[in-house]
Amino acid sequence: MSYELDSFVNKKNFFLIAGPCVIEGEEMALRIAEKLCEITARLDIPFIFKGSYRKANRSRSDSFTGIGDEKALRILRKVGETFGLATVTDIHETAEAARAAEYVDVLQIPAFLCRQTDLLQAAGRTGRIVNIKKGQFLSPQAMAFAAQKVVDTGNRQVMLTERGSTFGYTDLVVDFRSIPLMRQTGFPVVMDATHSLQQPNQAAGVSGGLPQLIETIAKAAIAVGTDGLFMETHPEPSKALSDGANMLRLDLMEGLLEKLLRIRQAIASA
Repeated sequence: MSYELDSFVNKKNFFLIAGPCVIEGEEMALRIAEKLCEITARLDIPFIFKGSYRKANRSRSDSFTGIGDEKALRILRKVGETFGLATVTDIHETAEAARAAEYVDVLQIPAFLCRQTDLLQAAGRTGRIVNIKKGQFLSPQAMAFAAQKVVDTGNRQVMLTERGSTFGYTDLVVDFRSIPLMRQTGFPVVMDATHSLQQPNQAAGVSGGLPQLIETIAKAAIAVGTDGLFMETHPEPSKALSDGANMLRLDLMEGLLEKLLRIRQAIASA
């Protein structure tokens, strides 16, 4: 199935991009997807399942990077086919774009790579939806140029994701002005409520995080008009093989989304 960006945005509700940081195995991916499908179907929230098939940006060389590219991509395809879902994964090099597009519906450009012209153009040429994460070092206005690189390939299916800005060496902050400013580009804007709470570059070489503030970030993003939310989730974040320090526990997802819908409805009727 080929998905169009319009099928997720301009709905009465925000849309959700959620799943584990990285594909750890088939059973885990299907379990998370099934639970998220149940929740989002009940709440009428458009949903895209997220899972990285490989983690290329790690602090330490001994950090977990994946279970194997082909195996992980096949799992992503199975998730999509099993539940009738759109799926998204990261790409890091131009050669990955066409390959990943054979398995998933949305290609995600990591924040550190959002200025890489060749990578953006390769993603655009696949015709897939392209989610560009805003670099921790970029202004929201500068993301218009990243989006234009995809548009120049003839592909206007672009969304932009806020994921925090570098604050010193080991922390991030969220400037919520970036959401309305990026929406002025005409592209849908997503708030990454989990990566924005990372505390990178820790002395141990493993990123920390502030998951207790996920609800705060998500509520604020809905209040200022984000089109979508991005949240990584896992049944047991402490046992996750990547980015567990800033994930939302899976059993907390439903209650949080219910709260966020009430905020969305209150704003819509104001």
